[in-house]
Amino acid sequence: MYFEHSSQVWAEHPSLVAGVLYAENLAGEPRSELPLAELLGSARQRLAVGTEAGFPEIQAWRRAFARMGLAPTRYRCASESLLRRMRTSGDLPRVHPLVDLGNAVSAAYAIPVGILDVDRSGGGIEVRHARGDERYLTFGGVEERPEPGEVIFADPQGRAHARRWTNRQSGWSAVRDDTSTVLVVVEAVHDSAAQGVPRLLDTLAAGLRQGWGVDSRVGMLTPLRPRFQA
Repeated sequence: MYFEHSSQVWAEHPSLVAGVLYAENLAGEPRSELPLAELLGSARQRLAVGTEAGFPEIQAWRRAFARMGLAPTRYRCASESLLRRMRTSGDLPRVHPLVDLGNAVSAAYAIPVGILDVDRSGGGIEVRHARGDERYLTFGGVEERPEPGEVIFADPQGRAHARRWTNRQSGWSAVRDDTSTVLVVVEAVHDSAAQGVPRLLDTLAAGLRQGWGVDSRVGMLTPLRPRFQA
């Protein structure tokens, strides 16, 4: 399993800070309670001061989306969508323990977090511009074709595991009840991302250790070292 960004993505988004986490033996329910309340509490504290639209992490992604030709209030990065839901409904729905932890960490840091089932990821993921012939599967089971030039998570089989970069994950590699090995992708473009992304990864690794008793492998990606190999 590998993960990387294309040279074009790095060139077009020089402020990108990207990190990944790889962990195994995560099948089944967590053995200890996950720190969801603490993480979601942190997000609520920030939302009590102002809406997510004013967070520097969200504003930076909105600018990135605008440069890609996407209307920022129509296509929101994953962390903005989570925070917006928290602000309007007061909580996040429980989906799966791994997803719940990822969502809580994402909301706490206001940074998009994507969790991929390694066994269903086609052997590798490259964040690149779509050609237009890739296949994307919605969570509802409908196949779509990403628009040419759209930033996607592409595997060697021509499947797109995310559309519009940090906006919409695919059903191809979504976490399921039998998911055991995951690759977590964390990407940010705001000014302090070089500090925020490593802290987020540390928090997530601690949550996995607390819940499942596993150690994680963490890596930071750069234009000079763009590939993570597991």
